[in-house]
Amino acid sequence: MARRRPRRRLPGPQLRGGGENCVLHGDAASEAFLSDIAGAAMWPGLRHWNMESIYEYGARAGFWRLHRLMRDLPVTIYGVATALARSPEQVAAMKAAGWEIASHGLKWVEHKDMPEEVERAQIAEAIRLHTEVVGEPPRGWYTGRCSANTVRLTAETGQLDWISDTYDDDLPYWIEAGERDQLVIPYTLEANDMRFAVAPGWVTGRDFGDYLCDTFDVLHEEGGRMFSVGLHCRLVGRPGKAAGLRQFLKHAQQKGGAWFATRGQIAAHWRAVNPPPPRHERPSEMHRKAFVAAFGGIVEHSPWVADRAWSLELGPAHDSATGLANALARVLRTASREEQLGVLRAHPDLAGKLAAAKRLTADSTSEQASAGLDDLTEEEVERFTVLNNAYMDRHGFPFIIAVRDNTKASILSAFERRTANDSETEFAEALRQVERIAELRLKAVLP
Repeated sequence: MARRRPRRRLPGPQLRGGGENCVLHGDAASEAFLSDIAGAAMWPGLRHWNMESIYEYGARAGFWRLHRLMRDLPVTIYGVATALARSPEQVAAMKAAGWEIASHGLKWVEHKDMPEEVERAQIAEAIRLHTEVVGEPPRGWYTGRCSANTVRLTAETGQLDWISDTYDDDLPYWIEAGERDQLVIPYTLEANDMRFAVAPGWVTGRDFGDYLCDTFDVLHEEGGRMFSVGLHCRLVGRPGKAAGLRQFLKHAQQKGGAWFATRGQIAAHWRAVNPPPPRHERPSEMHRKAFVAAFGGIVEHSPWVADRAWSLELGPAHDSATGLANALARVLRTASREEQLGVLRAHPDLAGKLAAAKRLTADSTSEQASAGLDDLTEEEVERFTVLNNAYMDRHGFPFIIAVRDNTKASILSAFERRTANDSETEFAEALRQVERIAELRLKAVLP
């Protein structure tokens, strides 16, 4: 994925007051998540007045403190739809400031135990209610308390420019959601004021501010990275905690060299600079027959290597040339001595009889040609013939080298040097060269 322009986004508060668990809203128990109440637990069937008042602080006071601090900056709000519906003045202030209002789900509740059809219906209702309250549908989404299905279900709506229920990168990336390419903009749980409410966490606003400044400085040095900062009105909206946010904003603005942007702006930029890559059938998703047909020739005349590699636990990490080469190498390394010897003996001599008869595989033909072995003088042919015979007589298998890493001169030099090695040393070296050849062949067909 190309990394072309520094991207760091400004913090965005999350409006949840009015969307949390509460028996007044038909929930089974009170809220217990991310507050200043130590050891809070859900109260089944009961209101938790203290918890309700803490969430109310976020809408009543914390939001406005953050609004005053950042109203002239681009901000992305994660708005719980039911909380937005109960906060018309805050919604008006967000819109007046030009802030992006993304969806934070229908309610601030756990999705992990929701049946798929229930979660799908809640996502649809969240988008409907958000549109009704804000005046336009959300173009971004972050659930937070998601299930294993949330990313797929939100992507499948086809209505979102970006989703953020991942924490796995410093840059956006694309995923395939059915026939649709979905942009993912990862979020953060560490550069996040939620650590005022968990252990280990922040104690003072300066703790938070120092961490944000340090993170910013490292990313600033690296360049071309994205910095997300997570904020909650009921947490960093408190005066002492807000001081840490103010410290960070002052530091970032004084240092310069960063683009402050909403997630929607990041999505638009990423789509323009790094559009979805062309789709191809991924090795980890192929059926066995198709996999062996595609990669059975990577290790010379040894399709069984690809067949066994298919049986490994292949995943997205093996869809690249490097990843799949590792899978093939694992099979070779754990094969029997007889099988390994069979792989070595399946390789042709360099500039040998098969080459002269044009009976090499397409890969071998191209590789030998890359080092000029298809255009030798009579003297050079004779020299290769002598070396091939000497090596085979001594070790019992052909001389193998990753030709694309070498020139004709370096191949001849290695030929002469390695022929004198003991056979065990050469056996190990030949297998390493087979692995390297496989990697180079895969790089010609995979990212």
